[in-house]
Amino acid sequence: MGSLFYYIIPFIIVLGVLISFHEFGHFLLAKFFNVMVIRFSLGFGPKLIGKRIGETEYVLSAFPLGGYVKMLGEDDDEEITPEDPHRSFSTQPVVNRIAIAAAGPIFNFLLAFLLFCGIYAVAGYPIMTAEVGQVRPNSPAHRAGIQKSDIIAYIDGKKINKWRDIKRFVEKNPDNGLKMVIIRGDKRISTTVFPEEEIVKNIFGEEIKSALIGIVASGSTKKLKLNALQAIKEAGKKTWEVTALTVLTIVKLFQGIVPLKTLGGPIMIGQLTGEIARENLSYLFPFMAVISINLAILNLLPVPVLDGGLILFSLIEIVIRKPISIKKKEMAQKIGFILLILLMAIVFYNDLLRIITGH
Repeated sequence: MGSLFYYIIPFIIVLGVLISFHEFGHFLLAKFFNVMVIRFSLGFGPKLIGKRIGETEYVLSAFPLGGYVKMLGEDDDEEITPEDPHRSFSTQPVVNRIAIAAAGPIFNFLLAFLLFCGIYAVAGYPIMTAEVGQVRPNSPAHRAGIQKSDIIAYIDGKKINKWRDIKRFVEKNPDNGLKMVIIRGDKRISTTVFPEEEIVKNIFGEEIKSALIGIVASGSTKKLKLNALQAIKEAGKKTWEVTALTVLTIVKLFQGIVPLKTLGGPIMIGQLTGEIARENLSYLFPFMAVISINLAILNLLPVPVLDGGLILFSLIEIVIRKPISIKKKEMAQKIGFILLILLMAIVFYNDLLRIITGH
């Protein structure tokens, strides 16, 4: 029962929130354009419980690994009564259909942004301090007299607030000497460091040229108190940063730089959710924000059975100035479904392999 509580329950709650927000985006835009919503379901498969309110049936289904909003006229072969054609999804202008399809992923981005806003406003903004944890022998920093436990306070007259500031200065000035002010105990020491370009590996394992000075962070952190506007600004930056990194990872995956074995699915997410919840429930919020961004980007992929596929069909319709034939849509959807099944098979295999091998 303990493991059930720490793994399955948090996972269902996190997934439920993410899916609810996603589907609510579709639901809200459909209602805005006066499209009839027949069913709003959390989960797939057999209905567990449901209640009809107005024209919409709200359902909790057996398998909580997704959800859907069923709209009138969403299926090409669906019969539409003469009194309801204007409320059908299929008869909506192309722009409206794109907006309804994109609303789900957009709401996932919005959820991530709101979560980061709340975290930074309540708990503060976490930063790694500019304290040196290690100096590599014979490195530029070593030659300039920098030592372990030094705090880099200024570079070229600019105040250094966090470790990332140092990295930014070094990368922007690979050929110039950097004038630094170091805090060592009660002393303020001035020195000049000359960065050197070296071949290093980035987070994807690729070899790249980068300017370095030969220091490693101590790992000490602190939290900055932010007002509401600062929290919104930092939340926007963080949402964009995670989005850009996720998109880049997908690109590297298609290029073969990131191996398929690194992909994880529901089992891995469930494990991580349980471990994070066991360590500290508050850690679930940033984790949920990151997963929400991943869910948004996954759904925007141009695969026919996903939101991105529907958007792609609509864009093609704009270009060719007529609807895509039902036969071509069905063929594309079958291919998309097969691709999705293959992806699910890969991630489940990876997840099970991690459990078996313990890695």
